[in-house]
Amino acid sequence: MTNLRSLFVLLLAVLLLGGNFAEAQTTKEKKPWSKTAKGGVIGGLGGAAGGAILGRVIGGKSGTAKGAIIGAAVGGAGGALIGRRMDKQAAELQREMAGATVERVGEGIKITFDSGLLFAKNSAGLTAAAQNNIQELAKTLVKYGDTNVIVEGHTDTSGSDAVNNPLSQRRAQAVANYTQQQGVDASRFTVTGYGSTQPVADNSTEAGRVANRRVEVAIFANEKLKKAAEKGTI
Repeated sequence: MTNLRSLFVLLLAVLLLGGNFAEAQTTKEKKPWSKTAKGGVIGGLGGAAGGAILGRVIGGKSGTAKGAIIGAAVGGAGGALIGRRMDKQAAELQREMAGATVERVGEGIKITFDSGLLFAKNSAGLTAAAQNNIQELAKTLVKYGDTNVIVEGHTDTSGSDAVNNPLSQRRAQAVANYTQQQGVDASRFTVTGYGSTQPVADNSTEAGRVANRRVEVAIFANEKLKKAAEKGTI
């Protein structure tokens, strides 16, 4: 029964989102859904289980961060309130963090750092430029305190898993540690290294390997913020 329910959630959400996309392409008078509206529908349909499934559909093997954000969605009016709050936070991050890609996903935010801007080759020591970017991230996390943060480290396929897996973990931890040193509560963080298991590009090319060497950060509402949103008090 659980598998059937999850499949139904997946199909219904994909149909809704896909239908809206097609309509937006053919009808100039109608605007595509905002990230907030999409997050509300996805959260309302699937909750944590449905969100995890949709995260994989949206991101494929690279969907862990997206899946975490979507899986944490509350949906409905509460989700819309959280989404608007995340819109403001994402806009601030985009203005201040030149060395990162900031993406609104559902009711949260995904940030991607190019490892080449964060670390020297085969190192987990943060560069000065990386520290500047993470300081800006920390300022926003302190300002918007009621969120959880996932930090993920990723490598390309150069080298063995014995090297890549701990390196990706150390790099993710370095980002988390420096963020916490700027005053962000460590209890908000989950840190994981995935090695080369979640590529976003072709590892047979140099450009692809560069893209795969990255640190991703997922930001989404914690339980306190969710309850406040559901009550309409944020």
